Amino acid sequence: MPEITPRSIPASAEQHLLNSGYTSALAKIFAARGITDSKQLDTSLAGLLPFDSLKNAREMASLLADAIAAGKKFLVIADYDADGATACAVAVRGLRSFGAQIDFIVPNRFEYGYGLTPEIVHLAAHLQPDILLTVDNGIASVEGVAEANRLGMQVFVTDHHLPGDTLPDAACIVNPNQPGCMFPGKHLAGVGVMFYMLLALRAELRERGAFVDRPEPKLAELLDLVALGTVADVVKLDQNNRIFVQQGLQRIRAGRACAGINALLQVAGKNPAKVSSQDLGFTVGPRLNAAGRLDDMSLGINCLLTDDAATATQIAAKLDALNRERRSIEAEMQDSALAALDQINPSDNFSLALFDDSWHQGVIGILASRLKDKFHRPTIAFARSQDGELKGSGRSIAGLHLRDALDLVSKRHPSLIRKFGGHAAAAGLSIAEADFDKFVAAFEQVSSELLNANDLAQRIETDGALEHAGMSLDVARLLDEQVWGHGFPAPQFNDNFVVQNQRVVGDKHLKLRLSTQGKLIEAILFGHNELLPEQIHAVYSLSINEYNGTQSLQLIIRHWKKIEG
Repeated sequence: MPEITPRSIPASAEQHLLNSGYTSALAKIFAARGITDSKQLDTSLAGLLPFDSLKNAREMASLLADAIAAGKKFLVIADYDADGATACAVAVRGLRSFGAQIDFIVPNRFEYGYGLTPEIVHLAAHLQPDILLTVDNGIASVEGVAEANRLGMQVFVTDHHLPGDTLPDAACIVNPNQPGCMFPGKHLAGVGVMFYMLLALRAELRERGAFVDRPEPKLAELLDLVALGTVADVVKLDQNNRIFVQQGLQRIRAGRACAGINALLQVAGKNPAKVSSQDLGFTVGPRLNAAGRLDDMSLGINCLLTDDAATATQIAAKLDALNRERRSIEAEMQDSALAALDQINPSDNFSLALFDDSWHQGVIGILASRLKDKFHRPTIAFARSQDGELKGSGRSIAGLHLRDALDLVSKRHPSLIRKFGGHAAAAGLSIAEADFDKFVAAFEQVSSELLNANDLAQRIETDGALEHAGMSLDVARLLDEQVWGHGFPAPQFNDNFVVQNQRVVGDKHLKLRLSTQGKLIEAILFGHNELLPEQIHAVYSLSINEYNGTQSLQLIIRHWKKIEG
């Protein structure tokens, strides 16, 4: 049974926010998330960190400006996830607005794997570009950059992943996580890095007088894409990223999103005027990712690049169908994984590493995430690739930095991991199929050294009991207006309730009427169709229920347990 743990609320921060005019409920919530000053909640574009401290940003801007002036051909090397797709769309749209000749290719994950590999360089060479521009990849592409250099192509790397011991010999690298970069926003997604490069390029061209006789491109028009990629890549929502997301959401709600995002929302039955960060992460992102998981991410990128609503709608329908197929494959894989785990007790292990020859390579990352959530262990799921190789995708818990753990495995067993990369929460790798058992043992050994029993305890963090006045539609609306996500989690509360009424709806959900503190309130428990006991302790979040044009408060029950006695 998970332990329910209230978040710590620094009293001084809470008081400062109260003095700034925030309600008691919001002051507690924000203080618990590290907010000590109301300025940290500013989501205006003026609050964005300047690009000046982003290492090599000015240098790359100058190189880009020179190349555009010389009429050189750019080719974007994209990545096959939502961050890579949005970063590619931002690069193509943005650089075209500055007059660049630019196209893109994206590696098919099943044929070429991840990043700027020598094989992708050879594929790119057929298009005869002068410059390869990586987005959301490239920091680990030592061999690929060397091959591009040999073939006479310059490489500009924009990435956000952690670098290895050796940097590629690129013409220029912009990555907030590279050695020597003093940029404070270390949690930029790949799309955020590319957007910053466009800001730097515009400043460079402005200094060169490029806009004397023509208007400057409005880069804010790209913020819907930046918001989508930032949320979908599950990077930490620090203030800088919250600005990106909030500004992007405002564009979408105002009807100024690109045709592709509008079409993806439409096919999912979402109203753009009421879109939230959760909709980007759980509705739009998965449909875009489905192309890279099961087919070819160029389909998703073209959806984001088209300005024709009819074309966007056609592509979005294909992406929606792929997403339904992905869900079906994922469900089958999860069933087989749970069946395999029936033979062992996951609680005896510090880690999980699983392989099944029927698993789909494009869905193992989602499977790893589901198993990590269920068993609260760092988890790596493997699928068969080619030539006797397994591709693995891992997800980790807070106590273990996954890329560092794989690095330690690699150093102890130099020939075991063929390739790996990633960050604290997620990573990818490849091993020989014959080495699977050896890897399982090595990963478990490292995990057991880096984790302790306390790290493995499942906890549900809450914002405590919500006072009577806070349980209202107005507070739900205030919370709905905020940007929540990784590193800035949406509020959830816990309290005792008496179940006054309950009924099953839609065969698998429980509609409830609860009472607490003398107040009756409606609630719903999704995915549960067995009746609850009369008294429960529940973890819940506030939501707005709309029916026949009327809004009312509804609690969403996230976790519950019976109150004994």
